[in-house]
Amino acid sequence: MDPVTRVDALRREIRRHEELYYVHAAPELSDAEFDALMNELKALEAAHPELLTPDSPTQRVGGRPAEGFASVEHLQPMLSLDNAYNDEDLRAFDERVRKGLAIEQSPSYVAELKIDGLSMALTYDNGRLVRGATRGDGVRGEEVTQNVRTVRAIPLSLKGGPVGRVEIRGEVYLPKKNFERINKEQEEAGEALYANPRNTAAGTMRNLDPALVARRGLSAWMYQLVGAGPADDPPLHSQMLSALAAWGMPVEPHWRQCDGIDAVIAFCEEWREKRTALPFETDGVVIKLNDTALREKLGFTSKFPRWATAFKFPAERKHAMLRSIEINIGRTGAATPFAMLEPTVVAGSTISMATLHNPDDIVRKDIRPGELVIIEKAGDVIPRVVGPVDSNPDRPTPKWVMPTTCPRCGSDLQKPEDEAVWRCDNSSCPSKLQRGLEHFASRGAMNIEGMGESLIWQLCKSGLVKSYADIYTLSAETLEGLERMGTKSAAKVLGEIEKSKANDVWRLLYGLGIRHVGERGAQVLADHFGSVDAIEAASLEQLESVREFGPVLAASVRTFFDEPRNRELIAAFRAAGVKLIGEPKRAPAGPQPLAGKTYVITGELSAMSRDDAQARLEALGAKVTGSVSKKTTALIVGTEPGASKSEKAQALGIPTLDEKAFLELIMTTAE
Repeated sequence: MDPVTRVDALRREIRRHEELYYVHAAPELSDAEFDALMNELKALEAAHPELLTPDSPTQRVGGRPAEGFASVEHLQPMLSLDNAYNDEDLRAFDERVRKGLAIEQSPSYVAELKIDGLSMALTYDNGRLVRGATRGDGVRGEEVTQNVRTVRAIPLSLKGGPVGRVEIRGEVYLPKKNFERINKEQEEAGEALYANPRNTAAGTMRNLDPALVARRGLSAWMYQLVGAGPADDPPLHSQMLSALAAWGMPVEPHWRQCDGIDAVIAFCEEWREKRTALPFETDGVVIKLNDTALREKLGFTSKFPRWATAFKFPAERKHAMLRSIEINIGRTGAATPFAMLEPTVVAGSTISMATLHNPDDIVRKDIRPGELVIIEKAGDVIPRVVGPVDSNPDRPTPKWVMPTTCPRCGSDLQKPEDEAVWRCDNSSCPSKLQRGLEHFASRGAMNIEGMGESLIWQLCKSGLVKSYADIYTLSAETLEGLERMGTKSAAKVLGEIEKSKANDVWRLLYGLGIRHVGERGAQVLADHFGSVDAIEAASLEQLESVREFGPVLAASVRTFFDEPRNRELIAAFRAAGVKLIGEPKRAPAGPQPLAGKTYVITGELSAMSRDDAQARLEALGAKVTGSVSKKTTALIVGTEPGASKSEKAQALGIPTLDEKAFLELIMTTAE
């Protein structure tokens, strides 16, 4: 047989056996027989290098560590899912779906086991794997293509898949047996054990050495197709899963089409106990509307698709000895109690610390150090203390009392009458600065790679950094004098710091840690005002007129910029060359018949999402704000509207438009 024919035959045979072994768990060959096929292919490719192709099975394991991971944009945002925790939550989800679709009978859903792994987006171009990316912030993720190529469950080429460029999404996970093997190797080497398969999978996929990733033995289940044309995009989710499997993608086989919410509830109940026998970790069930056309009709909120939800299995509970209750001081000065426990295994991982909510909750539940407490992992992820095992109020252990001084700086802790949170108001508190810098440098904010907890702790402890802006004055000599910071490490960190100066303005605003202002709020502020200077100069009324802002957010922003030290901080950023001016906003193309008019939207719309409605209005020249004022042209009212906005509109005599009137407005105005 000529080399071309034999190489082609070997590749097809190896891919078939990889799918049998890694996807279907039904191997037909022994390891030795499989290795013999692989070795023959390697030998042929070495003898005939012109036959080597990127999608050959021999090209899965990379030999050289990568320099780092590039940030890449997803074809469409990878949104989170809303959660359901019991039958009532599932029925409420079904009711929202039926209400949004204006139907009485519960529709067809698809229920899939929720894989406890790392979300992954795979890009195939004309059937060949060209990119693998982590979820990241949902819009952009890290490109980990070389590592993805080591996961043998993921095909390097599709069998009869769609033409063109598509994105296939799913979860990369670590099988239980591989997790146990890795921890056994760690124990034998005298190294620390890994906490759980999910975190180990995530850490493995971000390792810079593909050969190490290959040794870990990750696997994958895929469940979503994005960007396919009409010919390849099935009308039903169940058909899409079957199509993915036909193309050679690993699809978790226990999914079920459920006609109505009762069938969904039965599926969740069935797998509540059966899940423990699975070879991988699952923490719930994902429920999706089967009909993709109906999904488009329901649309999305700003965070979740309205046509899907995630049912979380009840958390496993254990008893543990509460050693002590410690206090953590956050970046805003909030003093948060947390529990130090005797190490206890819960839901597959060892727990030694857990959350305690707030001081009032501890007192109400009468949780006392030195006693057994009930602990669980909320959503199988976050450890928390549920309450004491012994709830007798007359038990001998002393009751816990909230400390009144900061454990880091010794300042008095203050508790406003209208809040449940105690705070350290000392602006020089090292804990506040340390936590604030961790947030400032985090991936979601200024994204300064290499500036982690350890380095920040050293910078704060040594007094080298006393404000966020001080990081832009650091030198190589200064950093090289710190623990575990050599010449290369220092140069890399300084390069990341320099690169962060050119970040989008919203990242700086988010990184500043302005109270109540999250990522979305920072983006809205930057889009509205265009620069930090304009925000600093804005009046309270101008801030309240920003879309999606209300009095609380506006007041918080105004309070931040009224503080002299914060204005000094902005001046220091300016002097360091940090970008304070955003990109100019492009004026919407076409006529602007609604220019000068201002609208507020409240409630949910059935024909489109609120974001879509806002975009339609802005395209016609209108302004959309988050609160009703005298300048509001009209209040657009959907289902379940906010009472305060409706009442204020009525008090000010502002006209209201129901959804039908709103649709007529944008349709007739656009003509």
